[in-house]
Parts: sequence; C-alpha cells; structure tokens
Amino acid sequence: MKTPRPAKSFTKRPAQERPTRSTFVRPTSRISPPAGGVRLQKALADAGIAARRDCEQLILSGRIRVNGKAVTALPCFVNPASDSVDLDGVQVEITASTAKVAATAPKKLTYVLVNKPKGVISTTNDELGRRNVLSLLPPALRNEERLYPVGRLDGDSTGLLMLTNDGDLAHQLTHPKFGLAKEYRVTTSGLASEEQLQKLRSGMYLITPDASGTKNAKRANMESVKIIKRFVDRSRGDRTILSVTLREGQNREIRRMLAKVGLKVRELERVAIGPLRAGDLKPGQCKLLGKTDVERLRAATLDTVRN
Repeated sequence: MKTPRPAKSFTKRPAQERPTRSTFVRPTSRISPPAGGVRLQKALADAGIAARRDCEQLILSGRIRVNGKAVTALPCFVNPASDSVDLDGVQVEITASTAKVAATAPKKLTYVLVNKPKGVISTTNDELGRRNVLSLLPPALRNEERLYPVGRLDGDSTGLLMLTNDGDLAHQLTHPKFGLAKEYRVTTSGLASEEQLQKLRSGMYLITPDASGTKNAKRANMESVKIIKRFVDRSRGDRTILSVTLREGQNREIRRMLAKVGLKVRELERVAIGPLRAGDLKPGQCKLLGKTDVERLRAATLDTVRN
C-alpha cells in the first residue's frame, strides 16, 4: 500500500513582485522622427527645391549636406529651427513655418504647364546663376506660390514641363509604378535604320555612377520609337526625326540610348505629358491648368496602374 504524498504548498507572490504587462516592450523596426524633426526630402520639397521623389535622388547622389556633412542615405531627419541644409554648396532656406505649412492651413493647389525653351534649366535655383524655369512664370505665381518642377528636362532640351505644389500628383506623375507616358520628338544626325530602332525597343542597360563613384546598371527601354521623316541633305548633313515614348525616365536617357546605337541627338523636344500637349503654347510661355486638365492627368495615371 502506497503512502500518499503530502500536498504541495504554494506561497502567493506579493503583488509588487509580479511582472505587469507594461514591463514587456514589443520591439519595433519603425524609425520615429526626433522631436521637432521632419524628413529631409519633405523639408526640401516644402522649400521648393523639387518634387519629393526628386529630392530623394538629390540626397542619395550626395548633393545635400546637413550641418556641413553629406547625407547619402535615408531616412534622415532635420530640425528646421536649428539645422543647416545646403544643395551643392548653396544654403537652402528651411524654416519651421515652411516645413509645417501643410499642418497649419490647407494650401491652394496650383498647376502650371510651361513650354521650356533651350538654355533654361529645370530647377528652382542654380548656384551658377543660370536662367531657370521659374523665370518663365508671371511674378504673381513666382513670388506667391511655392512651385517646383515635376520631373526634368536638361538645358539643351525643349518642350513641356509641369510645375505644381501638389505633392501627391507630382508623385503619381514621376513614380515608375504609375508609368505615365511622355512623348518626345527627336532629331538625330544620320539616317536611322530599322535595326537601330529594334535595339532601342528591345532595351539596354545604362550605367550611372552614384555619389561614391560606384557604377550602377539599370535597364532602360523605349515604350515606342518610330521614324517620322528622314532627310538626305548634303549641305546640312543627313538627319532623322523620331517619335519616342517613355514611361520611366533616367537621367538623359534618350540621348544615352541613341548614342549607344550610333545616333547623335541634334534636337530633343517633349511634346506630350500624358494627355497634355502644347497646343498654341509657344516656347517660353506658360499657362495655368484648369480642373479638367488635372483630372485628365490623374485619370491617365490610374489607367496605367489598372492596365
């Protein structure tokens, strides 16, 4: 016959010794901004430097310095009240009021279409004092609205460029996810062949060095490319006029792609941004876009995502 084991006695732990739910902290990977801090790309966009996505590229390329130190990685937060920010050595005026303007009052959204002439650069400021796209706007828009260009055209290129203070639409017009079609008319030296056009349609890799000098390869291709007209001209030289459509653009992409197949660009003009065309808008002129034009742009980006 087995002897029964004595019952175990339990001592209740005092309440102050028990672990409470607040003792355990769940780790998180989200980076929270410091007090008074805003994301660097947002502060730059609010200061009118460029669209937020373009500001991110400026940062990653090493052109932005905060308190004298180059910033090449994101996220980065700045305090507009105490930090100093410069672009290519030129100080950017970032204040707490501009960084928080969206939180204080709803801003009036403005959309301007510009027909950029040759020799005008697609930035809002330039350390070399070159003429920029803001100089094409009426003084009322230039001084009262904080507008920035959506995308870019190099100084030697001409055609349509949009300026706005609507960050959401600017994001849709430039992000590869939406892939809004942009059409160009390009004049090249020589007589382009079908073999060269096929190489452009098939795509190729373009190598671009980053701020550290590391060469990065990214695939580029033309949505469409076709010959509008060929000219045989003994006095001025043979040339070809092409129609090119892109949905995602790299820096000087058309010029670099054409050079790789042996075609040199003589003239490059952007003739359409989605459904928008110049119409009677002459080089150097600009016009305000109405509600209908803006809705057509938004619809074009949404249609691209659906397809």
